[in-house]
Amino acid sequence: MKTIKMVMIAALLVCAAVFLCGCTTTPGETTPATTPATTAPAAISGVVTIFNAGSLTAPFEDLEKQFEAKYPGTDVQLVAGGSTKIVKDIVELDKSADVLASADYTLIPDLMMPDDADWYVTFAKNQMVLCYTDDSKYAGEVNADNWYEILGRSDVAWAFSDPNLDPCGYRSPMVIQLAEAHYGDDQIFEKVVMANSNISVTEDNGVFTIHAKSPEPKGTLQIRPKSVELVQMLESGGIDYAWEYRSVAAQNNLKFIELPEAIDLSSVTYADDYATVQIDTEGGMMTADPIVYGATVPKNAGNPDAGLAFVKLLIGAEGQAVMDGQGQPPVVPAGGFGNVPAALKSLTASS
Repeated sequence: MKTIKMVMIAALLVCAAVFLCGCTTTPGETTPATTPATTAPAAISGVVTIFNAGSLTAPFEDLEKQFEAKYPGTDVQLVAGGSTKIVKDIVELDKSADVLASADYTLIPDLMMPDDADWYVTFAKNQMVLCYTDDSKYAGEVNADNWYEILGRSDVAWAFSDPNLDPCGYRSPMVIQLAEAHYGDDQIFEKVVMANSNISVTEDNGVFTIHAKSPEPKGTLQIRPKSVELVQMLESGGIDYAWEYRSVAAQNNLKFIELPEAIDLSSVTYADDYATVQIDTEGGMMTADPIVYGATVPKNAGNPDAGLAFVKLLIGAEGQAVMDGQGQPPVVPAGGFGNVPAALKSLTASS
């Protein structure tokens, strides 16, 4: 009886061994490796606050729609203003923005870096034009050769934006000063600007410095905080002529005088000539140079991942198409400066 029990126990042990063998891996087989858990990239969502130059309003409204369609959980909020003002809102008032897009890229390295930003991209160009309507005085007479004489007439109301708040505002008197050398008339600035404001100009070794910290318009000149405000004034007949970017004129179907490249701040060919004029403003001394827009994600961004995604859209093919369609030629590829994020490196050319 004892022998039978021992045989049964042995048989059970053999069966157990066979069962266990069937559960083991035979030579040549591999056990699937356990994949360690990885952290998924943060989803792009939430409110995305964009501080943008007023002249970027039309293209950025298009980009807002594209971005929200691409990232359904987002709500893009555009805050338009003069570039100097919105930069100061970040730097001096610590207002939070997920993207800062300026009509003058130099405001970023000059006023924001390194404390409030450590990189930026350049993404679009523009040019200065003198806008008017069919109802403007001397609309049938004004042209690229006599515009400054028209502005000097006592019955003509004209305007530009505040040089202390808006790049278009400090570029307007720059263009008028550059006109003196181009047209061979050293009285243009005095007759057009100095006669109608507290703005003055001095010259030293061939460099003209415009003093505009207290512009105080008078006579036929009006000054408003943002250049885009002048569009409404033109359309309502409140003024006859206004200085604007070409893109703003095109977007609003305004008539405009296309000025020579030597003075319209559009061409790198004339960069050295432009640089003979500078303007002293509350934002600092600004030197005339070709108009180039810049963007960054400020260090105080509340939603920096979304801000970076917006900049990526802006400088990619979709953004380039939008800018071009709104009359603002894109910089292709975008320029990249400073500690450009890896996500943008393939879309930029570092200088």
